[in-house]
Amino acid sequence: MEPETVVFKWEGKQAAQVNGVTAEQAWLVVSDFCNVHEWFPTVDTCSRVEGTDGQTGLVRYCASTATKEDEETKWAKERLVEFDPIGRCLSYEVLENNVGFRSYVATVKVMQVDGADESDSGKVCRIEWSFVSDPVDGWKKEDLESYVGFCLKHMANKMEMNL
Repeated sequence: MEPETVVFKWEGKQAAQVNGVTAEQAWLVVSDFCNVHEWFPTVDTCSRVEGTDGQTGLVRYCASTATKEDEETKWAKERLVEFDPIGRCLSYEVLENNVGFRSYVATVKVMQVDGADESDSGKVCRIEWSFVSDPVDGWKKEDLESYVGFCLKHMANKMEMNL
């Protein structure tokens, strides 16, 4: 009898508060699935491969420019698997990539922050980014959580400056 192989997943969640921005304004950014290169710090290009905006099944291609340390352009094809404009939530999965993901599903939610200071006129929201992933070769779970947190904070800062 062969020993059982235990398969485990990495699960994590990061969040960022976005000041001066309503949940609806932030959702307009997050929900534009093929415009991630405008807000995400490590993506230089993003384009639709197939499907229709705002509908599950939409597939995007994202890539980053090669750096001196890494001669290879990093890329991924990702599919929108859930899209809920009422709940301001979407989920996507990585289909193909050269980054090392075998299985990765992320969910991004945008929420209005209750009890925001009156001087903000209710313009404070929170973005949560959760993921479930197979372990990634050469990474620790903490590395992936840190990367997601860094990218989310970058997006929040960019929204605060541009919205």
